[in-house]
Amino acid sequence: MVNLETTRKYPTQNLQRQEIRITNIKVTPLSYVHDGEYLWRCAGLYVWKSDAALVQIYTDQGIVGIAEGSPYRGPDRLKDYTDRYITPMLIGANIFDVDLLTNNQGHGPIAEGAWAGVNNALWDVIGKALGEPVYKLLSDDPEVSNKVEIYASGGVSHAWYENGEQDLIQEALQYKAAGYTTFKFRNGTSWRYSGMDMKEYLKILSHLRSAVGSEFRLVIEKFPWPFEVIVSELCPVLEGLGFYWYEEPIEPENAASLDQHLAIGEAMPSVMVSGGESWWNRWQVRPYVSSGAMNIVQTDANLTGISEGWYIGQTIHEFGQYYCPHNWVGGLTTIANIHLVAGVPCGHMCELNQTYNPLKWEIFKEPYPIENGVLTIPDRPGFGVDLIENIEQRFPYIPGPYYKKNPIFKDHDLPLWWS
Repeated sequence: MVNLETTRKYPTQNLQRQEIRITNIKVTPLSYVHDGEYLWRCAGLYVWKSDAALVQIYTDQGIVGIAEGSPYRGPDRLKDYTDRYITPMLIGANIFDVDLLTNNQGHGPIAEGAWAGVNNALWDVIGKALGEPVYKLLSDDPEVSNKVEIYASGGVSHAWYENGEQDLIQEALQYKAAGYTTFKFRNGTSWRYSGMDMKEYLKILSHLRSAVGSEFRLVIEKFPWPFEVIVSELCPVLEGLGFYWYEEPIEPENAASLDQHLAIGEAMPSVMVSGGESWWNRWQVRPYVSSGAMNIVQTDANLTGISEGWYIGQTIHEFGQYYCPHNWVGGLTTIANIHLVAGVPCGHMCELNQTYNPLKWEIFKEPYPIENGVLTIPDRPGFGVDLIENIEQRFPYIPGPYYKKNPIFKDHDLPLWWS
């Protein structure tokens, strides 16, 4: 149980410590390969498969924890890194030393994902050992809710060279009818190939708003428009149409990123600015939330881990901003992100990928229930889910990148990601 008399300085501070030791760590790469033309498409790419990087931590008390690190780092590479470096280091360690052992240990892309997956799985073990859901162990609120609002994250199938506007509007209406309050979309397939420009795009945004009504919340995700175009042309329209937030308008690696985020926020006072999905620690977050350059931080537990995610949540809360994690892959990532959203005081909403992917819920015996855009975390220990039998046989790993170039662009010199 958690002692709520004092505010803790680190996530496990007030947890009742037990003598439980790690005996083994196993990483199992998984894949789902789509039978159709593509799973989703955006800019110049086609996505033909989804991956997962299942982490299982075994203990001397027979408790097994599950989670994953970012499969975008390559499940096979995460397995190799864990087998080489993490497992030999952690065998025999006490699970309640999770904050010391695994918090923010790696600084390269593979290390970040591998350590995050182990950290997340250790929190599942801790929750099971203490008989409590992870979100309750993270929170200092005795009345913490197990209800988390989900937003529909999609907008990755409309093609401007087909019926892009109609498809985008129809998708938004579909989510509204399903009970979601918020829809996030990307910017469609190649602008260059399709002859799309900002003037035409702004008209489409206006048509979309008219179709869904003023109360349905719309969110637009990043696109590499010039900063000057964003501020002078896009921001006034997003403000006028009452968009909910604008996600990662500027790449955070840009030296002028902080100042430009501030300028974008000033150009649309009622629209929030978000970002940070690729960050892995609180020090990257702090300057953006302390200055008000970001109103929503989207760090993902499959790069931060639960422990660093807790610190990030305290940092966001200190400056009155919101936590709403990036959560685009499968269920093994969702279980960690959902508990973080519920367990930190600034938790707002959680993203949920709307494209078909059985690695989201079909890998669990009893998936989390979602109704009218609200996910209910079950009142069960740890993350509260168990894996199906023979998961590795059902979803064997297929090596290689999850994307390929959109075949319609084969005779055109267009970049893969942004075009």
